[in-house]
Amino acid sequence: MRSSPEARRTIISRAIKSLYFVRSLFPCCLACVIWFFVCPAIVLAQGSSQSAPATSPAPQSEKQSATKQNAEELATHDEPTTFKVNVKLVVVRAVVRDSQGRAIGNLRQEDFQVFDKGKPQVITQFEVEQPGALAAKAHHQSDENSGDSLAAENPPDNGNAPPAPERFVAYLFDDVHLEFGDLARVREAAERHFARLRPTDRAAIFTTSGQTTLDFTDDHAQLHATLLRLQPRPIGRGFGQDCPDISYYQADLIINKNDPQATLAAIQDAIACTPPPPGNAASMALTMATALVQGTSASVLSAGDHESRISLGLLSDVVRNVSRKPGQRCVVLVSPGFITPQLEYEYTEIIDRAVRSQVVVNTLDARGLYVPTPFGDPTLTRAPPGDKLLINSAADSAQADLLAVLADGTGGVFFHNSNDLDEGFRRVAETAEYSYVLAFVPQNLKLDGSFHSLKVTLKSPQRLTLQARRGYYAPKNFANPDEQAKQEIVDAMYSQEELHNLPVNLHTQFFKAGDQDAKLVVLAHVDVRHLRFRKVEGRNNNVLTCVSAVFNRNGSFLQGIEKTLTMNLKDETLDHKLGSGITLKTSFDVKPGSYLVRLVVRDAEGQLMSAENGTVEIR
Repeated sequence: MRSSPEARRTIISRAIKSLYFVRSLFPCCLACVIWFFVCPAIVLAQGSSQSAPATSPAPQSEKQSATKQNAEELATHDEPTTFKVNVKLVVVRAVVRDSQGRAIGNLRQEDFQVFDKGKPQVITQFEVEQPGALAAKAHHQSDENSGDSLAAENPPDNGNAPPAPERFVAYLFDDVHLEFGDLARVREAAERHFARLRPTDRAAIFTTSGQTTLDFTDDHAQLHATLLRLQPRPIGRGFGQDCPDISYYQADLIINKNDPQATLAAIQDAIACTPPPPGNAASMALTMATALVQGTSASVLSAGDHESRISLGLLSDVVRNVSRKPGQRCVVLVSPGFITPQLEYEYTEIIDRAVRSQVVVNTLDARGLYVPTPFGDPTLTRAPPGDKLLINSAADSAQADLLAVLADGTGGVFFHNSNDLDEGFRRVAETAEYSYVLAFVPQNLKLDGSFHSLKVTLKSPQRLTLQARRGYYAPKNFANPDEQAKQEIVDAMYSQEELHNLPVNLHTQFFKAGDQDAKLVVLAHVDVRHLRFRKVEGRNNNVLTCVSAVFNRNGSFLQGIEKTLTMNLKDETLDHKLGSGITLKTSFDVKPGSYLVRLVVRDAEGQLMSAENGTVEIR
């Protein structure tokens, strides 16, 4: 039986009164009722006609045709789509300090200059950030209530959003090369440094031997307990002999470089410390000493190579680990330094990976103010010859070369020649009070994967020092543009930087199903009227890829979901029926706890990307 318009209005009026009656009895549940029953109708209405009600129902074939037409206009699916290669937006974080080492935050965009391969660039995005800014911003994006966040333009400030992790620092202690005395002093300074970590900092402890490890945490008790387990763990030393005394550096000179001075010094040392052969034959003594030097040098070189390869391998693993954290990423290498003969490819690869992942490697020379003994080790019973002294002095200097190269190549800090290790940790690991986020689109960028050197300067330095990354790699011209697009999304997801090139807003909700189960909802609201569309056969085409990722409170990736929204909109739909925009909803099953939410949205036609951060605490 067909109902009249008056009857339908009566039913709707009674339904609304029923909702208010439910609210009077169960006020906390009204939002849930609206969300699960009313919102689906609102979302469907966005793609449907808003004209006056028809006096008679349409035939079944017309209904199917209208449904198919609407589906063609707006569809959400998980199938891969074809992207155009994005014009790379290069983000550079810079810290400016005064003559006292204090970070300053009163500079403006026009105070900076950015050069890409020596060519000036136009800064398109500029922000001044302080520690805790991410948490404060995300705090207002988190809606703890179970209400309809589509209607709430200003979600309630519930005061329960946790401090979002913003900076991840991996401390790599070189227990393979550190002596006990230096390691003890470093451990005490690190203990004092960890006590000053900010709530938004996460620290991890690794060692080059791989035998002591603590994943990222803000638990000071765990950090303290891990520091106490640190001890020297040499791997390859002890393979050589006391006579002749040949260091790894000297062995490299003898074997790899055929250095006559280093070889002669070792032979003289061997003759002096070994008993003369029968008959005191000088030629026989020389032959025996030469053979001893070659055998000892080969053994020492092999052992040293083994230690250096293991240490570089652990450093590479740490860089890879920290590159998967959603924030500012830094590695602090605490080491007396070590040489890496014929390992240039290995450490260059580490620098390249760090630069690609925007990971800064800071280094601290654990020897402090190192002064070589001018006449050798006073505990030795014999004084080394002059050539030996020169070799030892060169070896001491060469140990720090790698530390300088790693810091310089990644835009980091190299702290050395000072016994003030407290100041050293402050400079290489503490969060700056202010930092500047600069972004630009490279001009005439070639997609060839080449390295681009970066230089950030101040127009008026005024005794200020500036620290920033030293370069980036251009995207490669993949045969399949989808792969390039996916890589850009992954890079953005594991970053902390926010991008606002698309009209996207992030909101979060959660619903507790029990004491140990909850559903975290991530809502991406898109103002489609401000997107760029491509006109095809009278329709407005674009494709949005929306990636929502959830990390735990220590920055470990938990879950990620990718949604693809294909739009093929009529002009009428775009101009009159999508005024409130489109909301993409993603749900995650989680346990009670604190979470960091990262939302990345990329379009296909405008070649633009937006990234937002949020935090949620479920109790």
